[in-house]
Amino acid sequence: MNALVGDNGAGKSTLIKGLAGIYEFDEGQVYFDGEPVSIKRPQDASDLGIEVVYQDLALADNLDVVANMFLGREEMNGVVLNETAMEATARQTLDSLSVKTLQSVRLPVAGLSGGQRQSVAVAKAVMWNSRVVILDEPTAALGVAQTRQVLDLVRTLADRGLGVVLISHNLHDIFEVADRITVLRLGQGVGVFNRRETTQQEVVHAITAGTLKHVPGMADDDD
Repeated sequence: MNALVGDNGAGKSTLIKGLAGIYEFDEGQVYFDGEPVSIKRPQDASDLGIEVVYQDLALADNLDVVANMFLGREEMNGVVLNETAMEATARQTLDSLSVKTLQSVRLPVAGLSGGQRQSVAVAKAVMWNSRVVILDEPTAALGVAQTRQVLDLVRTLADRGLGVVLISHNLHDIFEVADRITVLRLGQGVGVFNRRETTQQEVVHAITAGTLKHVPGMADDDD
């Protein structure tokens, strides 16, 4: 599992939206399974198996858990919703992720805790034969118990063989669950670390003083 740290909110947001197909990259090349791919729209990302859980979770508070997990991808039985099939699939997905804190998949999302909402958002992402799941600040604004719940869920995703990218400002969380740590500074990659072979001090140094290929706003040396 890879963790991404450093950079500012704008740089992080642009990267996420590029991989999700919301923005189109204007330079560079994206490789998937070692092959160059073009991601120009959200459907391109979905077709590759890339799903994003955004920091705001993108859940509809007025709908229940099942409706949120199938939002925009509802199963139909003729001209009506196949509620029985969707509920069974939702339960199966949550059980496979060892989510035990939801009393019912028919509870409105508005009444769930932060950790429960995060679990629903993650389950929604992995339900569609996902291969890579990008999690944007999944533990932000959560308490200790809820953070523990989400980190266990993140580790479960990796143990199932999914590629997981965890984007977080919390180094404690990253050092608990990540295998590899990538540091961005001002939109540039300045270091990749094996979590078992580095320290938080080394990562903080890369975030604050990592060597940049060029300094934004300044002319290149060969200009």
